[in-house]
Amino acid sequence: MPGYSDRDRGRDRDRGYGGGPPRFGGHRGGGGGGGGGGSKFGNPGERLRKKHWNLDELPKFEKNFYQQHPDVSRRSPQEVEQFRRAKTVTVKGRDCPNPIMNFHEAGFPSYVMDVINKQNWTEPTPIQAQGWPLALSGKDMVGIAQTGSGKTLSYLLPAIVHINHQPFLERGDGPICLVLAPTRELAQQVQQVAAEYGRASRLKSTCIYGGAPKGPQIRDLERGVEICIATPGRLIDFLESGKTNLRRCTYLVLDEADRMLDMGFEPQIRKIVDQIRPDRQTLMWSATWPKEVRQLAEDFLKEYVQINVGALQLSANHNILQIVDVCNDGEKEDKLIRLLEEIMSEKENKTIIFCETKKRCDDLTRRMRRDGWPAMGIHGDKSQQERDWVLNEFKYGKAPILIATDVASRGLVCELDQMLKCDGSFPAAFFTRMFCCNERLK
Repeated sequence: MPGYSDRDRGRDRDRGYGGGPPRFGGHRGGGGGGGGGGSKFGNPGERLRKKHWNLDELPKFEKNFYQQHPDVSRRSPQEVEQFRRAKTVTVKGRDCPNPIMNFHEAGFPSYVMDVINKQNWTEPTPIQAQGWPLALSGKDMVGIAQTGSGKTLSYLLPAIVHINHQPFLERGDGPICLVLAPTRELAQQVQQVAAEYGRASRLKSTCIYGGAPKGPQIRDLERGVEICIATPGRLIDFLESGKTNLRRCTYLVLDEADRMLDMGFEPQIRKIVDQIRPDRQTLMWSATWPKEVRQLAEDFLKEYVQINVGALQLSANHNILQIVDVCNDGEKEDKLIRLLEEIMSEKENKTIIFCETKKRCDDLTRRMRRDGWPAMGIHGDKSQQERDWVLNEFKYGKAPILIATDVASRGLVCELDQMLKCDGSFPAAFFTRMFCCNERLK
């Protein structure tokens, strides 16, 4: 079947992928170095002006690369509907392609399929099965699914195909694909996936976030990257100071859109999107679908298709045993200690204890370490270096008790045995963001 690999083959020869020169040639220059620009105080992005685009003057670009596999074409509407019902997939919008059921039906080029085949996966996740055909067809889309459902690959693999069909980056060009994420941890994890899957086609990626030195991030941008994963604040800083631009951006991803709005990033997101050409392809991903996210989709997306996996209403994860123990404040610590003694008597258990405030997190961490518990704390006031170190200690079992605020409620990828919540109340959406829990939630 003619697919992307046939179209890419000629491009690969031109690019010298068989061991020739690197993707970026000698025409790329250096550029300014140093730190970031942008006022540290006041309104972030206040020096950015909304661009007025004339689509007739912009260079044309290709964004529809989807060729339906014959096996997909042969399926009847009844078979398609049965598959969607079985996977709890609902679709809203016009001209949505049929879902795929196997990886080869997506028609990804060989350099993508080679990496997929190494993972020994049996079939795409539901959001991938319906999301890949839609993203590859160049349509704007909204994907609603639980955290941990395979959303990252749902947008990154089509992004790689999209980039490989665009002209080379020239000196001074910004990224072709921009992924906006709410937290440093999530941005770093997305960048790891982008690096792994983009390596085969020599795509460069970088991660832009606050709390880390600007110099290495600026150098990455100046050398040229096709994929940029960024938190809104640091990207605004670099856009204001002229360290990068979004003139070449034709593939925009808003990951964890609900979380970004929860954190107050809407003004920054709007300023960033104003810098991107309006005929871009935009993909929005979220674990929940509140009215604020719906409004963002209406403002940024054109004739979009919405994919939902599971119920739109918030509900408990039925794969997790959830126990609620209602008690007075004075009883909490004694019950927590008794519960931890029970948990830690089992071998290699990892436990997260969530607190509502940073002060409570610090107080509980100090008390538990004083009493000999192997606990460490993490919250938004910790430096990036300390947060990374604590998370690694927890992931590899050196500190099996992690005490955290909701900074760890998304993007923590590890096997987790217990999750305890010791005070206050988090919104219901908080519990849809935790994943990899496999035994008990209290």
